[in-house]
Amino acid sequence: MSLHYLPFSSLNLAAWDNCVAAAQPELPYAYAWWLRIVAGRWDAVVELGPAGEYRSVLPLPYKRRPWGRELFQPAFTQQLGLLTTSTSQYKDVAEYLLLISSRYTKGYQQLNVDNSLFSTNSAYKTRQRVTYHLSLAPDFPTLLQAYDSSSQRRLRQNLARPVPLVVQEATTLEPFITLFKQTKGEAASLSARHYARLRRLVAAAQQRGQALLYEVRTPAPDAELLAAALFIRERNTLIYLFAAASPRGRQLSAPTLLLSHVIAQHAGTPNLILDFEGSVIPSIARFFANFGAQPVPYTTFTLTLRPWYLQWMR
Repeated sequence: MSLHYLPFSSLNLAAWDNCVAAAQPELPYAYAWWLRIVAGRWDAVVELGPAGEYRSVLPLPYKRRPWGRELFQPAFTQQLGLLTTSTSQYKDVAEYLLLISSRYTKGYQQLNVDNSLFSTNSAYKTRQRVTYHLSLAPDFPTLLQAYDSSSQRRLRQNLARPVPLVVQEATTLEPFITLFKQTKGEAASLSARHYARLRRLVAAAQQRGQALLYEVRTPAPDAELLAAALFIRERNTLIYLFAAASPRGRQLSAPTLLLSHVIAQHAGTPNLILDFEGSVIPSIARFFANFGAQPVPYTTFTLTLRPWYLQWMR
């Protein structure tokens, strides 16, 4: 058993998916169908077993640039990094990275919460980000008690309305995308091709029974869309992947109602974790913490190797 750097053309995608399905942590982003949509192609460092099975994988999405190949973190993919199975003998992501540093001129990757990277290699600059996790094993009354007082108050205020707002399953993604473009489009820097990939991603996840799409609207006849959110279920993980809310929706606490509804629906599920996907924006991070979610760190790295024609410089 040993580690091998494999170009995309040499990857056995069936063996790849078998490994991802058996690996920790549980990452829907690492499956071949997901990576094909968001990245197109990727190389990898793979731990091969004696029968040719994959015992661990480190996916490496890349783009071709004039200066060489550049690692990148695909949109709608919060974490990748090293995924290992119970039979893996190589658990240190640094061992895998030893095989790649000379193959890429630069790049950026977000590892997962099970990976640690404390590199002394000057080519790698590491930083720490934070996601938020909430265990959904307790029953909903117990989870509700852990909400902050302002979130509890917003839920009570909604119930006191003559016609409370109601969270419902969405039947189509398009109003959601329109709302996102109107409220976050420029700041998110998403192009038409990103939205096309999102449509394909949701369609593929729906085919696999993994997509949950919810929305909050005003009462009929207006039925104005106030907030919407997309969740992806992967075994014991529920991921808050994509969300949007209008200014009026935020004013009416629609995002709080939506998230609380999803928490209530899945409360009491043993081992299930709601992953809020974190945020570098303090106000959003506080919003996640308001539901009793706890911060969980993960590492990012930037590869800063210079092109070959600058390597002589010291």
